[in-house]
Amino acid sequence: MKYSSVGIIGAGNWGTTLALHINREGVEVTLFEPVKERIDFLKNYRENKEFLPGHKIPESILLTDKPKELTDKSDFIFFVLPSNILKDIAGVFGKHIDEDKIVASFTKGVDPKTLQRMSEIIEEEIPSQRKKIVAVSGPSIAREVIKGIPTSLVAASANMEKAEIVQKRLSGEKIRVYTSSDIVGVELGGAFKNVYAIASGICDGMELGMNAKAALITRSMAELSKLGEVMGGKSETFSGLSGFGDLIVTSFSKFSRNRTLGEKLGKGYKLDAILANTIEVVEGVRTTESICKLSDEYGVNMPVAWEIHSILYDNKSPLNSMKDLMKRELKRERKNEKNVLYY
Repeated sequence: MKYSSVGIIGAGNWGTTLALHINREGVEVTLFEPVKERIDFLKNYRENKEFLPGHKIPESILLTDKPKELTDKSDFIFFVLPSNILKDIAGVFGKHIDEDKIVASFTKGVDPKTLQRMSEIIEEEIPSQRKKIVAVSGPSIAREVIKGIPTSLVAASANMEKAEIVQKRLSGEKIRVYTSSDIVGVELGGAFKNVYAIASGICDGMELGMNAKAALITRSMAELSKLGEVMGGKSETFSGLSGFGDLIVTSFSKFSRNRTLGEKLGKGYKLDAILANTIEVVEGVRTTESICKLSDEYGVNMPVAWEIHSILYDNKSPLNSMKDLMKRELKRERKNEKNVLYY
């Protein structure tokens, strides 16, 4: 079967960016948005003024709110949705997606109730795609991708043939895609880094400087990879694009929603007020709850993640969190006998 046409589920920032990027490559694209008022607005103005202003959506991109219209026209099905609505929307599409479709998740998160990864949620709702889902992750700020700035991603799946098909579909002059069989590590890295990007933003908001931020990111990476490895991810995955690479970009980019939220927290704003004035979903807030539950479940000590949890959910001041992190018991960075990080 020749795979060509692409259906994108979710007309947010990243979903619209992917639609425009793929369409520029001469590929047939269908863009689905579940909210009828939004799809009507997109059809009328041919521009996502809410999430991606200034970038016209050409007439060659089909806009729809009908699941079957997308699946009938698409060989690839890309889920590009906020994690909190993925399950419901995947369930709607489940009966329309057969086993021949190539299904990929671009959603980054871990469900705080079930502690499922996004591919696990899709598999549950679309049984024909078990062990076939491709997870795409990596350092990919949408506003840079839309400008054609070089970007690298990783496509991971238990089915390497499917991962390679997605790799070829997405790769071009502006995007380079690698493949991986470690879908667990790729998804966890992409999800967990959002928590630590909030921490980096707090560091910026408190004007703590580069020494503190470098140390924070290094220790964040240690926590992220430790939990990820215990959960079945590979260490080399967390040092790659979907782990360290994604952590870097979300910790430093002015367009990172998670870093920006953290910066406002560091300046003294309250979480509810920040979220009330934020259009896009800040995944790190929800994932903080997930990562701390996983920390308990797997017995992994994660002081940075828990301090972020205290700031977000217990109204702890960032200053007190910083002091508590600095006053922790002193220890060696590595165990000589195994050469692994202390936690």
